[in-house]
Amino acid sequence: MLVSAAEMLKKAKAGHYAVGQFNINNLEWTKAVLLTAQENNSPVILGVSEGAGKYMAGYKTVVGMVNGMLEELKITVPVALHLDHGSYDACYKCIEAGFSSIMFDGSHYPIEENIEKTKELVKVCAEKGISLEAEVGSIGGEEDGVIGMGECADPKECKAIADLGIDFLAAGIGNIHGKYPENWAGLSFETLDAIQQLTGEMPLVLHGGTGIPTDMIKKAIDLGVSKINVNTECQLSFAAATRKYVEEGKDQQGKGYDPRKLLAPGFEAIKETVKEKMEIFGSVGKA
Repeated sequence: MLVSAAEMLKKAKAGHYAVGQFNINNLEWTKAVLLTAQENNSPVILGVSEGAGKYMAGYKTVVGMVNGMLEELKITVPVALHLDHGSYDACYKCIEAGFSSIMFDGSHYPIEENIEKTKELVKVCAEKGISLEAEVGSIGGEEDGVIGMGECADPKECKAIADLGIDFLAAGIGNIHGKYPENWAGLSFETLDAIQQLTGEMPLVLHGGTGIPTDMIKKAIDLGVSKINVNTECQLSFAAATRKYVEEGKDQQGKGYDPRKLLAPGFEAIKETVKEKMEIFGSVGKA
């Protein structure tokens, strides 16, 4: 059964580790992440962006697939199904479809409007036992057409949003989505520390987990980051393994063109990447 992410993240914050949010893009992705979580006895968050939701034929399709897998694969570790960077409308659609957690990204609104809309969603989510993530200060890079430069959030604005009753907060600390450029300045731990001091117990979220050096990740966890989002890294390892399979001509041997065979190396590569991340985040054995 899907659970809200609130409980697993409170535990993570208290225990100084982080739970990975791994974005899913199709059946292979979903199955790989769930099996890896079960094998490593780790809680996990499945992230679905609006674009991926559309690609997978809608939120209800995603909920049906995930619930089916939880049962058929006998998954017993805590799993949250989470809307990633949701618009106000998408949040309501996912609540209706059966998601157990949502992120409202109001970072592009003026702070007053972000607060108003977040307040509304806090009420709805509380009634339904769904966890809610909010965002202050846009995360850099491009995600579903939204481009941000990796600026740092204002700690006072973070506190204003945190005080509304949300469950966890994403704050820009110089992190970006996608691959990091050569001239990236690194994470701003001063900003993170200032936010953490004002928001106290609130679990903090680090978006754009791909390509951040391990020592920075560990320092961020020490400073209160309890949820780290990974997407690009799984896509890169999936693509590399698939490319290798095709370049070695394996799709032309026997029934190598069968999609189950063609996608198997990529599936294993996702599992490997997820396991590696869970070890770095410290969530292995924490279910």
